[in-house]
Amino acid sequence: MSEKHQVDGARLAILSNRLEGIASKMGNTLLKTGRSGVINRAKDFSCCIVSSRCELIAAAESLPAHVLGAELITQSLLELHPVLRKGDAFLHNSPYHGNGHAADHTILVPVIDENGTHHFTVLAKAHLADIGNSIPTTYHAMAKDVYEEGALIFPAVQVQRDYEDIVDIIRMCEMRIRVPETWRGDYLATLGAARIGEREMLALAKEIGWEQLHRFTSDWLEYSASRMSQVISRLPAGNAEATSTHDAFPGTGENGVCIKSVVTIRPADGMIEVDLRDNPDSLPCGLNLTRATAWTAAMIGVFNSIDPTVPKNTGSCSRVKVHLREGCVAGIPVHPTSCSMATVNIADRVTNATQAAFSTLADGIGMAEVGAILPPAVGVVSGYDPRTRKSYVNQIILGASCGPGNPHTDGWQTLICSAAAGMPYHDSIEQDELYHPMRVYQRRYLPDTEGAGRNRGAFSIRVDFGPVGCEMEVGYASDGSANPPKGVRGGGTGGGASFWKIRVDGTTEALPPVMQAKLADGERIVSISCGGGGYGSPMERDLASVRRDVAAAMVSRERAASVYGVVCGADGTIDEKATAKLRSASRPG
Repeated sequence: MSEKHQVDGARLAILSNRLEGIASKMGNTLLKTGRSGVINRAKDFSCCIVSSRCELIAAAESLPAHVLGAELITQSLLELHPVLRKGDAFLHNSPYHGNGHAADHTILVPVIDENGTHHFTVLAKAHLADIGNSIPTTYHAMAKDVYEEGALIFPAVQVQRDYEDIVDIIRMCEMRIRVPETWRGDYLATLGAARIGEREMLALAKEIGWEQLHRFTSDWLEYSASRMSQVISRLPAGNAEATSTHDAFPGTGENGVCIKSVVTIRPADGMIEVDLRDNPDSLPCGLNLTRATAWTAAMIGVFNSIDPTVPKNTGSCSRVKVHLREGCVAGIPVHPTSCSMATVNIADRVTNATQAAFSTLADGIGMAEVGAILPPAVGVVSGYDPRTRKSYVNQIILGASCGPGNPHTDGWQTLICSAAAGMPYHDSIEQDELYHPMRVYQRRYLPDTEGAGRNRGAFSIRVDFGPVGCEMEVGYASDGSANPPKGVRGGGTGGGASFWKIRVDGTTEALPPVMQAKLADGERIVSISCGGGGYGSPMERDLASVRRDVAAAMVSRERAASVYGVVCGADGTIDEKATAKLRSASRPG
């Protein structure tokens, strides 16, 4: 720590919690006032606080893909608007100016004192129901460029001056977005959340003074960097690489996209490097990452692989260097490259390759592959609701598991994807049926779909749903059918994604991995999400855990014996003698 002054640990803890509390107030405002289901039910939003030097300080209950790149967003704000004034607010969603994909609208509000000095910036970022894409989805995997994508792009555009809306921007959005009333409500909710953050930061400064807040910021980031350095010092030195392959999509070629991550750990220096430059060039589709999402996906892979108690902020991130290349699918895009899906799909593959590389260096670090994302049950539904006589567009999150096994625990059963880290909620079936003209016929976990391991991955989820009394369109872009999530250190592969349509007469039709599926009244779509990869040999899994999974009917007795080497009787008891014999026979030599 710095020798300029003695750091009060208790004060550091209190103020870090105070700032996280402010971020939580912002989030609660957005949750309670958001108009679209993806916000007020799925909770696909994040709020954070950034210093005037563009340093991430605090976030609470946020998606890693939303907040870890907050530094880049605020850097763009200051570059485009070097003079900030009290009462300003800015709308930012540009993938070329530090944001993720265009669907994540970010409101930035500078926190400025009575003398006009800029001290902090508060961010409220929300995934919206519709952003004006050329098709009714916020994930346009088939867009060859940003023009075909069609989304409205706002590179830190000013939307308020002196706390009053700049109505030209509002009119643009209301004219272009399919559900203008919903967008308007979400805009006000996001703006309100940011203004709550501004108000609370001003109140905290009045209570303890700006000098104390800036001293805390410096100490907190320095402490976080020190903690990260200490954790890295206990890791094995070395260089490792791993790959993770995305399924073939329109624009990728028949072999899909193989993503490589090269990880170098330098314990003596307290540094980690992740190199993503040896990857394919940008593709003529919506899978390309932005600078923010490529950097963030690598950082998520690093944080997933080490001690989870390290604070996630600019201080800890300063001990990791991520190498990116311009014009790369997992690097820095050049306009007009489409980055419609930049927070998911390829981002998950970057995270997978990074954490898998860690796992090759030693047992006890790293993680298996996260299951791929965006099956139909996490797609965007749209159509005309005859009950309300209005059109609707909304992303649903009815079912995605995807959690990978890790050195310490089994996979998180509702992780959804690495970028989300389990933060968005799964939708209530009853609420989705209430808000949309649809019926959910089933939602259940599928047995024997986990990536087996010492710590197993999550099980796949099956969801069957379809329209009632009308037609419905379901936009999805599902990875993970050809390349399901791999295990590490002897762990098994998790269940893959699959999907098909069930017609009214009961016949079925296989569906491609990317499409805007059109469902007639009474038809339904079947969505099966990926499970998660396993960590470590299944033959090392403790017997009680296998017995628990068998008793829950999630692992069959046959799989318990053949994969885990555990013999379970019909009454659920374990035959320890037969199990020892089976496991002994499986050991090499």
